[in-house]
Amino acid sequence: MSLHRLTSLQIGVPDVAAAISYYRDFGLTADEAGALSTVDGGKQLRFVPSRQRRLLEIGIGVDDPDDLDRIGVQLTALAVPFTRTADTLVADEPVAALRTRVTVSPRLARPRTEPALYNGPGRIDRPNVRAPGVERTNPVQPRKLGHVVIGSLDQDATQRFFTEGIGLKVSDRVPGLASFLRCSEDHHNILVQQAPLNFLHHTAWEVDDVDEVGRGATAMLEGNPERHVWGLGRHHIGSNFFWYLKDPAGNFSEYYSDIDCVVDDQLWKPGVVEGMKGLYSWGPPPPPSFLAPEDLAALMTGAHSAR
Repeated sequence: MSLHRLTSLQIGVPDVAAAISYYRDFGLTADEAGALSTVDGGKQLRFVPSRQRRLLEIGIGVDDPDDLDRIGVQLTALAVPFTRTADTLVADEPVAALRTRVTVSPRLARPRTEPALYNGPGRIDRPNVRAPGVERTNPVQPRKLGHVVIGSLDQDATQRFFTEGIGLKVSDRVPGLASFLRCSEDHHNILVQQAPLNFLHHTAWEVDDVDEVGRGATAMLEGNPERHVWGLGRHHIGSNFFWYLKDPAGNFSEYYSDIDCVVDDQLWKPGVVEGMKGLYSWGPPPPPSFLAPEDLAALMTGAHSAR
């Protein structure tokens, strides 16, 4: 796939300073200009002032200008206007006017992380030492931006923009509700769900393993229990471990690890998943506020404000 990763997100929030402070606690690194970075992905998140919380821009990386040429042809076939420079193509998703910036970008050079050793029945792979996960004291730092989940007034139209226009692949879908789309080897990078308005549901950030998911969430909740949303659990679609938290603007942020990867499109068969498996395999039941964030009515009426 010539598309190879999410490069960045730009999000509007009522209180930029509060959002930056939260994501620094979450493990991202902020520079003097307020750009937030992951360990492997570099600058991947930026906040700008906005009366309501909203996703403003999604960045996607491609290999070379020929990829931009192809995307331009595909967007023209959909009658979607775009602007183009030598290394960038910008188009607005027509349902929510969500800006999508496709740039010629280097692929991530990611050093291999060796898996932790686990003991099991009849299998002692870690003799005479404690599990590394319980000995770690370093702050959890996300390795990269993994995916973003958006609600759309017209899920089919938004999916068509990202698949037929930009070139993402469908990994799995939940009929009438959501499609899991990928622009990399990860199972999904953009999830589009049918919703009563266009909004940002959550962003997801990869950490090394399930211990880092748990350690990161535990640290975030110390002294701030109101940040908890849902977790610990494991998704069926994508297979990833998860824990969701809430930032000051009302956006959800997810620590995740061990997501399914598609390295050969011919060997992956997109599935149709229904019922609770569309949400999770195990863990506590999802709270109503995860399925329908508490500020949706305020967003719909324009009454949203920072909390």
